[in-house]
Amino acid sequence: MRDWRWRFCGLAAALWWGSLTALFIMVPLLFAHLPSRTLAGNTAAHLFTAQSWISSVCAVLLLALARPEKSESASAPARPNYGLLLPVILGFLLALLVEYAVAPHIVARDNLAFWHSLGSLMLLAQWGCALAALWRLLRIANESN
Repeated sequence: MRDWRWRFCGLAAALWWGSLTALFIMVPLLFAHLPSRTLAGNTAAHLFTAQSWISSVCAVLLLALARPEKSESASAPARPNYGLLLPVILGFLLALLVEYAVAPHIVARDNLAFWHSLGSLMLLAQWGCALAALWRLLRIANESN
């Protein structure tokens, strides 16, 4: 991968992982320090929506920039880096599912314990996907030096 492309991939993966990590810190603080659980919940809902957008943009950037380079040999086709692409695609799908399938149930307070637990597990899985993508990019960077 060209130097500038993997650097931008690294930045996108670091932003994705870091923003999810910050969310896991901020949301409990909202519930601990805001005057009402309703206000904390509404504020957290806005943060989760923003996080879904950040996750989606970072994943799309990673998918666009981490495409395989043309092979130097005409007979050998360029191979995608599945170690990077699989966690990015899975994390992207999880972000979309959290925003458009889980969040509406939480906002409607429909079986809140179930949907909140499912959403939390999906965010944790997305965090793992972002970490896997970042880890893989660091490994690619190390191998290219």
